[in-house]
Amino acid sequence: MSFTLHGIPVSRGIAIGRAYLIAPAALDVDHYLIEPAQMEGEIERFRSAQQRVHVELDALRADLAADAPSEMGAFINVHSMILNDAMLVQETIDLVRTRRYNVEWALTEQLERLSRHFDDIEDEYLRERKADIEQVVERLLKALAGASPSPLDGVHGSCEEMIVVAHDIAPADMMQFKTQTFQGFVTDLGGRTSHTAIVARSLGIPAAVGVQHASALIRQDDLIIVDGDHGIVIVDPAPIVLEEYSYRQSEKALEQRKLQRLKFSPTQTLCGTRIELCANIELPDDAIAAVEAGAMGVGLFRTEFLFMNTKDRLPEEEEQFAAYRRAVELMNGLPVTIRTIDVGADKPLESISGGDGYETAANPALGLRAIRWSLSEPQMFLTQLRAILRASAFGSVKILIPMLAHAQEIDQTLDLIREAKRQLDDAGLAYNPNVQVGAMIEIPAAAIALPLFLKRLDFLSIGTNDLIQYTLAIDRADNAVAHLYDPLHPAVLHLIAFTLREAKRAGVPVSVCGEMAGDPALTRLLLGMGLTEFSMHPSQLLVVKQEVLRSHLKTLEKPVADVLASFEPEEVQAALKRVAEI
Repeated sequence: MSFTLHGIPVSRGIAIGRAYLIAPAALDVDHYLIEPAQMEGEIERFRSAQQRVHVELDALRADLAADAPSEMGAFINVHSMILNDAMLVQETIDLVRTRRYNVEWALTEQLERLSRHFDDIEDEYLRERKADIEQVVERLLKALAGASPSPLDGVHGSCEEMIVVAHDIAPADMMQFKTQTFQGFVTDLGGRTSHTAIVARSLGIPAAVGVQHASALIRQDDLIIVDGDHGIVIVDPAPIVLEEYSYRQSEKALEQRKLQRLKFSPTQTLCGTRIELCANIELPDDAIAAVEAGAMGVGLFRTEFLFMNTKDRLPEEEEQFAAYRRAVELMNGLPVTIRTIDVGADKPLESISGGDGYETAANPALGLRAIRWSLSEPQMFLTQLRAILRASAFGSVKILIPMLAHAQEIDQTLDLIREAKRQLDDAGLAYNPNVQVGAMIEIPAAAIALPLFLKRLDFLSIGTNDLIQYTLAIDRADNAVAHLYDPLHPAVLHLIAFTLREAKRAGVPVSVCGEMAGDPALTRLLLGMGLTEFSMHPSQLLVVKQEVLRSHLKTLEKPVADVLASFEPEEVQAALKRVAEI
């Protein structure tokens, strides 16, 4: 019987093949109390399992192919860090000692506690890091049970027609996608910024995540189609549907070959306007993919990864400096915009800073996050600012500040940057004294009060993800209202257009670094609004570049003005259609 499942599109393309189901490690483990005399033996079992997983991860790291995406090595390092983290290891041992739980019970109990903390995080990227902890725990449970470490072990021969279907997939296990050429994957869990999604994009594998109950509804060897463009999974397709998707798959393969020809051509419109296409990165080695894709720089380097696995400490200045310097040097002189930490309402981080109680905020999205959190922790912020400034001695660096809304926040931030420079001068450490400082425009108040920013800052970057969320009062992670998250809502479009227009009048550079920048269906709309700098995931650069090369700014003026003059949904869609057809 044919049926269709819907999820989140995270990696474009179409995959057709037979389902290969991966069974998750049984987290429904035995629960029993141990005798006091058994405690040390139970803890030793845990230590042995921990050591076995360390060996597995080291072997995976050593086996990485030279052409493996840089994300894979980074994710293995992340899992190694989690494997040693006191919040997982020591707390599990404490549960064995204080409550006399068997180690499997203690491990899953601690996983549940950590998961609750991550569920409260507003930032989508950090919230999805919960999956990394789950995957490490799964490896530990398999080691305790003496099972195979990889869910893909035992797969031999050609996998060219196989599509992996799983509850979730650890990034380390996805390395086998590279060597065994699976066609795509489908998972019950995950989101646009989950590690599996990032790896899928880096490998160019069609994927759909967040396809609820897919692993329960799809059977082994079912013929399935994964439409990575729309997040659709079709099970046991009718012959006419299979024929249609086979044709689309061939077309896409041809399109990809044609896109590669654009890599080294100038990025400019038909009327000769130069457009800058930059990359968003999460890890220093992502800069490699950015350069290979032809990016003209890094428009957004998210620094949260340095903080997300340091539950018992904050990253030191040298550790941060090394990461920022690596990204800068890998870009070979191209500009790198480094965003200061955008995190808040994360209990593990808050516990480091003294436990002032703000983890209990009723609405973390409106609480102490991003620059508000940084200003409340000036020593932490100064450490990061010094590390970023020091990296500027090795290439072109800009500092980007998230979630600014008030004049006093801007002024306090600039004062701290001056203080960081003074401290570096006193220490005799090199940096570029003329580093540009910019602001994320991601709160409606910031867009409406734009003159505050234009007077004080060197550049702006519109973060469309949060701008949409705050403008429409929509939590993207809440399935009950996720359908209302609309980048084409008139209010959102007017805020973007206003910001672009006023920044241009003031002569202040402005870019868009949210999901809208990487959506080729919106490229002409943004060009018509006046955008000349886009920043997106490296995998989207060429398809967006193709739209730029086909566009003429003068012909876009009238249809884009019609979009902005429309408020009824039917009118907006009709106007957008005219933009796309030009």
